[in-house]
Amino acid sequence: MKLDKGILKEIFLDGSARIECPPELIPAPGQYLLAHAPASDSPVADSVFFSTSSPNGFVAAAPIPNSWTPGASLNLRGPLGHGFTIPTAARKIALLAFDDSPARLQGLIPLALKQGAEVVLLSDSLARDLPEVVEVQPLQAMPEILHWADFAAIDAARENLNQLREMMGEGNQARARCEAQVLIRTQMPCGALAECGVCAVVVHHQWKMACKDGPVFDWKELL
Repeated sequence: MKLDKGILKEIFLDGSARIECPPELIPAPGQYLLAHAPASDSPVADSVFFSTSSPNGFVAAAPIPNSWTPGASLNLRGPLGHGFTIPTAARKIALLAFDDSPARLQGLIPLALKQGAEVVLLSDSLARDLPEVVEVQPLQAMPEILHWADFAAIDAARENLNQLREMMGEGNQARARCEAQVLIRTQMPCGALAECGVCAVVVHHQWKMACKDGPVFDWKELL
C-alpha cells in the first residue's frame, strides 16, 4: 500500500475519469484506491475502482465525486483490498454487471484474452471501448451464459446481494455451475484502517469487512 499524489486529468461523459498517478498506485481489477481532493469540502475519501488502462495512470470507473474537476490534485492511498483472480485454466469467461455499469469488470477483458479465453459481457448498461471479440448479452441471458462459462466475475451492490443469491441459488435455472467471484460495491470510508463496520458483509454466517476482506469475494462464501 502506498500514499502519494495523483492528478485528475480528464472527466468523460459517462462519469468516468482519467487519473495520472505512480504505477505502483494503479489498482488491479476489483481493487480500489481511496482518493481525496484536498480542495473539496468533503472530509471523507472516496473509493476509486480501475476500469481500463491509460498512459501514466488509469481510467477510474464512474461515478466520481461531483466536486472533482479536471486538473485537481488527489491524495491517493492504495491499492486496497482483494481483486479478481481469473483461474489460469478458464477459457469461457462471463462478466456480469448485475445492477450497474460494467466498467469495473472491463479491466478483466485484456487479462482473459491474453490467456486465450472467450469473453461474454452480461449487462443492461452500455459499455465503451470494448474489443470486437467480446460478445455482449443482456442480463436476461444469464441462465444460458452461466451454464456455458467456466468462470464468472460479477459486480453487484451490497443491497442487491439477496436478489443475486435468489437468481443464482440452488434450484434456480440461472445457478452458476462455474467458479465465480463477486465484487461487492459499498461505502468503504476507512479503507481497512478503523474497522468502522460500514462495509460489513455476512460471509459464512459471520461478519467480514469488504474494505479489507473483499471487496471481491468468492461466490461460495456468500451463499
